[in-house]
Amino acid sequence: MTRKILCVVGARPNLMKIAPIVAALQAGPAPFEVCLLHTGQHYDTAMNDQFFAVLGIPRPNINLEVGSASHAVQTSEIMRRFEPVLEQENPDAILVVGDVNSTIACALVAVKKGIKVIHVEAGLRSYDRAMPEEINRVLTDQISDILFTTERDAEENLRREGIDGERVHFVGNVMIDTLKSQLPHATPVAETLRQAGISGEFLEGGKAYAILTLHRPSNVDDVAVLRTLLRAIVDVSQFLPVIFPVHPRTRSRIEDFGLMELLIGASITLLPPQGYLEMLGLMKDARMVLTDSGGIQEETTALGIPCITLRENTERPITVNEGTNTVVGTDPKKIHAAVTEILHTGGKTGKSPEFWDGKAAQRIAKILHEWLDQIPQRKVA
Repeated sequence: MTRKILCVVGARPNLMKIAPIVAALQAGPAPFEVCLLHTGQHYDTAMNDQFFAVLGIPRPNINLEVGSASHAVQTSEIMRRFEPVLEQENPDAILVVGDVNSTIACALVAVKKGIKVIHVEAGLRSYDRAMPEEINRVLTDQISDILFTTERDAEENLRREGIDGERVHFVGNVMIDTLKSQLPHATPVAETLRQAGISGEFLEGGKAYAILTLHRPSNVDDVAVLRTLLRAIVDVSQFLPVIFPVHPRTRSRIEDFGLMELLIGASITLLPPQGYLEMLGLMKDARMVLTDSGGIQEETTALGIPCITLRENTERPITVNEGTNTVVGTDPKKIHAAVTEILHTGGKTGKSPEFWDGKAAQRIAKILHEWLDQIPQRKVA
């Protein structure tokens, strides 16, 4: 009896999470029938095509083509377009990953139609309700039937919120599954710079560099905050060249706010958004990474690269407690101190957390087989 799981992705970070899951679900003597749906929440045709090819993800069976909008409009539009898909596909369960609007929107539709919801990367908490992602995480976990966690502390978070422990399974981090499988194929830094038309002279002789990524609205939508951060990075570039792959939203804000002139003359190399293998190559050879991304906090810990998180909090405390991450916020003095510490001491070495071993997706598939065997198969619509 083949069981059908509809897997949902909505943004680029979801692709690195879903790739090993789809592969694991389709492997073995009793593979699941997998339907892959892309909501189109964030969709750049060229970048997504590259990600699908590099990560070995099958082309989505369905694309809702929702596009960008406000949180309310985007969430409601995903729900509106997703409902008829559920009626047509009639899966035994849907699987959602992470904390984007697509995650909560599709989970809400499914649970109201009596379809089981699987949440991968459950239980992460920043305890900052000003972050839209935090709202998505909390609500998705409350309505999910089975929850897979990346770290043991996540289960304690869920327990405090009244979620039955029998629904929770600690399996490890599927992002690290992808990282470990793709690391041998990472694009060398010199090749990435060459493709961008940059000579990379500042790297000659093996000179170290830092990577910067910025995209969170709290950092880039406020002109005062963004100006402060860019000035802090210019200061960093006096000690260490900075490679800055610029998110489209961030580039737009820098230009709109007239802040590009701050970067002129600094040892900061601006790049367009990079593919997965290019970013992996940039990170693995970096002296340090400065970021406001959640996933990069995990990837740098797995790579053993010091990470400075430009946020006031993190939903991934294991990267601080066991890994290479230091949370500094947007205070230039704290940023400078963290950079100086890394330059003088090499920074936190950390360790790879439990179950970040490249086998999380296999654990998920095994548990889902056992779980779905106990649930009656849905009738054909």
